[in-house]
Amino acid sequence: MPLLVLADSKPFILWGWPVHCMEARVERIARIEATGGPEVIGWADVDLSPPGPGEVRMRNTAIGLNFIDTYFRSGLYPVPLPSGLGQEAAGVVEAVGEGVTDFKAGDRVATFGPPIGAYATARNLPAASLFRLPDAVDDETAAAVLLKGCTAEFLVERCARVQPGWTALVHAAAGGVGQILVQWLKAVGAEVIGTVGNEAKIAAARAAGADHVLLSRTDDIAARVREITGGEGAAVVFDGVGKATWEASLASARRRGLIVSFGNASGPVEGVDLAALSRHGSLFVTRPTSFHYYATPEERTAGAARLFAMLESGAVRAEIGQRFALEDVVEAHRALEAGKTIGSTILLP
Repeated sequence: MPLLVLADSKPFILWGWPVHCMEARVERIARIEATGGPEVIGWADVDLSPPGPGEVRMRNTAIGLNFIDTYFRSGLYPVPLPSGLGQEAAGVVEAVGEGVTDFKAGDRVATFGPPIGAYATARNLPAASLFRLPDAVDDETAAAVLLKGCTAEFLVERCARVQPGWTALVHAAAGGVGQILVQWLKAVGAEVIGTVGNEAKIAAARAAGADHVLLSRTDDIAARVREITGGEGAAVVFDGVGKATWEASLASARRRGLIVSFGNASGPVEGVDLAALSRHGSLFVTRPTSFHYYATPEERTAGAARLFAMLESGAVRAEIGQRFALEDVVEAHRALEAGKTIGSTILLP
């Protein structure tokens, strides 16, 4: 039987009849007309058309804030303008377009892209970009952890292939990705050295499981890593900070060690001197991105399933340090870029 729903005092069919019988709905979305600081984020009311072929309409209940959002906003990662912002959200399917068979209205789902535009009350997006949420994972947890958790999954298990007994250095260990990386690394048997920006964040890194916590602004990171490892250095360095930590990462890695440079929080690493890799011990360096590891349906399904299993086992926890109203996203961006957030940040419509 089709489901009859009232919208704008007129009935329409969510499924069972063609989806084009639905009426457009007015939704609130964030939009940038130019790149720049947080102040370029504006708001618009838009008529959201029914989902097209292969699409679903997803109503957001919680939205994830990620550093990559600031890259699109600032222009570091160019996007056609005007543009929406945000990739990660959890919510519920309201309607499906023609040809969609894997989801139906009422399903709990989450996404981390690649389509941009999660800073919205609702939007249409490809069904192929959705993950079905298990009952054990609530919406706020999903919005806080899906992108960060899937990032940790591929970084640890498929990119670096970390083995038990390895020593790993994690920069920004109190941040959203950093805390999950630390937890994941401990779960696979690594020893973890974390760096944090100030003393207030030491407790968060230790709570995530870091065996040693260093202050990035005052400690000689490489010297301390060598001291902790008996002069050997870290087998793998996870560097989501970028420009400010690149030299420390080079100097902290062991002979034939691996540097995984996966973010640009302090700016991109530029002008890499390949000879420096030789001087520091024939190092390996990779600059991975999530969608090269979550490229196929099989990879997406397996990676998310691994994350959900880690969440359900308790090996990985979502530490939500801040909640902002969706329309306070400018303030949220400022706090994130100023290093004033701990753990994950979510936006609530």
